Amino acid sequence: MENSLSIKKLQEKFPASVLEMKTFRDEVTVTVPKKDIFEICKFLYSDPDLQYQMLTDLCGVDYFPQQPRFEVVYLLYSMKNQQRLRLKIKVGDSESASSVESIWKAANWLEREVYDLFGIPFDNHPDLRRILLWDGYEGHPLRKDFPVEGPDFDKPFVPEV
Repeated sequence: MENSLSIKKLQEKFPASVLEMKTFRDEVTVTVPKKDIFEICKFLYSDPDLQYQMLTDLCGVDYFPQQPRFEVVYLLYSMKNQQRLRLKIKVGDSESASSVESIWKAANWLEREVYDLFGIPFDNHPDLRRILLWDGYEGHPLRKDFPVEGPDFDKPFVPEV
């Protein structure tokens, strides 16, 4: 299904914010500046013609050693139009992104997961803390430079008693 109305309205409302647009297998992906993500999401949610009122997923991607290192990906769905839209922002190593939890409550846990596993903080998040790993855990295991060292496989495993 074509998202031409969504793209047209986005380009009209935020003419300088559509950095890149790709369509692959009828799926539209729009890359926008990190600074504009909250306003763009609020617009897509509340516009009466679009109504992207469902955040189906929010995730992180690590492109280490590329800079900016991370992407945060927002998968939106409009039940009114039965259309999906993917938004992407680029986030540097020590940067944060704006929380969209006040738009979609589902973002609460999804942003916490991205924070926990990638270390990307979200400004104005109501409860930003680890969600999968315990307090005191060092590092973020989905970063590509996270050490992935297992046991010494040349020696038989003997559990400590």
